[in-house]
Amino acid sequence: MTLTLVIIVLLVMGVVFVNGWTDAPNAIATVISTRSMKPQSAVYMAAVFNFLGVLVMAFLSKEVAFTISKMVSFGSGQEALVALAAALVAIIVWAVAAWYFGIPTSESHALIAGLTGAAMATGGGFAAINGAEWVKVLYGLGISTIIGFSAGFIITKVTEYSCRGLNRRKADRFFGKAQVVTGAMMAFLHGAQDGLKFMGVLMLGVFLAEGKAIPASFDINPWILVISSAVMGIGTSVGGYRIIKAVGMDMVKLEKHQGFLADFAASLCLLGTTIAGIPVSTTHTKTTAVMGVGASKRLSIVNWGIVKDMVLAWVLTFPICGLIGYGMAFLFNWIF
Repeated sequence: MTLTLVIIVLLVMGVVFVNGWTDAPNAIATVISTRSMKPQSAVYMAAVFNFLGVLVMAFLSKEVAFTISKMVSFGSGQEALVALAAALVAIIVWAVAAWYFGIPTSESHALIAGLTGAAMATGGGFAAINGAEWVKVLYGLGISTIIGFSAGFIITKVTEYSCRGLNRRKADRFFGKAQVVTGAMMAFLHGAQDGLKFMGVLMLGVFLAEGKAIPASFDINPWILVISSAVMGIGTSVGGYRIIKAVGMDMVKLEKHQGFLADFAASLCLLGTTIAGIPVSTTHTKTTAVMGVGASKRLSIVNWGIVKDMVLAWVLTFPICGLIGYGMAFLFNWIF
């Protein structure tokens, strides 16, 4: 294993840690905010189900990993590996900046933008972009926002109408327990989506280091899956509470049934897109589902000031991470 590949592996683990730090908390934000679970218990649950999500989907379908690994072309040789390292640094820089301001940003889109910017710097500009795979990314952007909000809105309307005659105290007990299940589902699907994205980047680094083309199929070492999931869980436990507060408490004040429905709606969207092999943002899906649940009662319930900050961060992610990746690729190749 070359020194550059060792650095790539460490940087991928760094991005996985930052993902757990700034992205994975979205999965358990609502189950904590509604007091269905204690924060520490929810973090442990997220760590376990993130691991299971990566592990299970790595064996069932690697389509998301394939899409990420084939999205851009870095060329070949040492220059390509250095550019990939630059892209990973760009992702970490952006994620930490967003965390500092307590804004849930999408690590998925930071990953995509950083990779694209770095590849364009070394792979011949726009010729480095694989248009067919990028179309899947654009589909995912629309799906994770529009369907997330719509599913949260519609499912809440239908459920509240169907349960209008139930005893409120008994209903709260039921939804509180049910939300533990949907919280676990969210953590599992976060691992299935985001974990596989990072595994795709890691395998890209391995193939670049070996001077090989990306094959039609590849296997991911189970130990890599275990280590990555553990790193993601540690990241969640270290720094996730700012994001949990922003998504689960500041944006919309959720009751137990609303927390359950937000998790359920987001889980359905993530399950469908993961099976279809479409890379989507778990952050966008979860936060827009929460918005949809809140808006189903009345629009004023949603704190649109928080939403504006989130949307601004989402919009800026692509150009800023792309430019950082582009600039870092030139800088790293000049230094190394």
